[in-house]
Amino acid sequence: MSFEDGWAAIHLEMPRRIPRTEYSLEMHWDLITAVTGVEVRIDSAPEIKRRGIQALYKAWNYDFFWSTLIGDEEFGPYRTDMGHAEYAAGGVDRRDTIFSPFKEPEDVLNFDPWEALGPQDCNQLRQRFEEHYRRNCASTPDGVNMTGIYVTLVSGLIGLFGWDLLLLAAGTDPARFGRLTNRYASWIQQYFDALAEANVPVVMVHDDMVWTSGPIFRPAFYREFIFPNYKKFLAPLRDSGKKIMFTSDGCFTCFIDDIAAAGVHGFVLEPLTSLEYIVEKYGQTHVIIGNADTRILLCGSREEIRAEVERCMALGRGCPGFFMAVGNHIPPNTPVENALYYNEVYQELCWRK
Repeated sequence: MSFEDGWAAIHLEMPRRIPRTEYSLEMHWDLITAVTGVEVRIDSAPEIKRRGIQALYKAWNYDFFWSTLIGDEEFGPYRTDMGHAEYAAGGVDRRDTIFSPFKEPEDVLNFDPWEALGPQDCNQLRQRFEEHYRRNCASTPDGVNMTGIYVTLVSGLIGLFGWDLLLLAAGTDPARFGRLTNRYASWIQQYFDALAEANVPVVMVHDDMVWTSGPIFRPAFYREFIFPNYKKFLAPLRDSGKKIMFTSDGCFTCFIDDIAAAGVHGFVLEPLTSLEYIVEKYGQTHVIIGNADTRILLCGSREEIRAEVERCMALGRGCPGFFMAVGNHIPPNTPVENALYYNEVYQELCWRK
């Protein structure tokens, strides 16, 4: 791991080694054992798991650790539980509970987060962000750490209402749904204002505001209600000198320019979003993290894995803020030999001339 390489890339200073990060390998116990020699299983003691994970970070040269603090737990009794499919090894994250405090679209369209959730104490929020950042730095001191907000806007609405009622409300009365979006944005703004005051140099702003196929809503809705609010969120962060990384799952290619104009310093992207376009338009001005296709690691041949790493490295090599990463994640069912070969090719290609 190298804080220096990660920090240089965040500041567009082009380190000689192309830095990297990955997601979810902390749950791939077989891979951790293969890479580190630490015998770790799903039922291992927490200290053994922690030792194996830390050894993996060092062995695979993590330079950047993705992290947010503010999730839908902030919504308390107004949070919709959509359950959870199996992802982690052993299916330990499966959750079949489904509950929503909202029963019909009118409940959604009438919701006022200021009335239901109330104002937050800015000083307490600032302290929470700083403590989260300090914990992250203590846990992984050899890479670039951060804190941030997961439920920025669309993700916040999903966390509150769940997909079914969210889409029903949006289709029932788009104008009222837009006003609801603005009400939520005005409420979550207090978190961004507190984050701006926190002594934290790098922040993650997450918002899953598109689907695999592209926009959830008509593009005009985004440009009237989403991106103007993004600009309000990010303005105090920029004024405080922070580096702002933005993450969205899905395909946001059609909105890359809008997101850049809102004020982000970097993009974290899945393979569904065009790395080619971001490199061409923003390769010299923005951080770029991604975007090898995890499906190729899951099912592909060695030749296909090499070709995918070569694709990303060829595009990113000339970009001063490029980080290699597999997007979205490397899940625990990824064959160990495929993940090991992916890392082998990365290490072969990571040095700039």
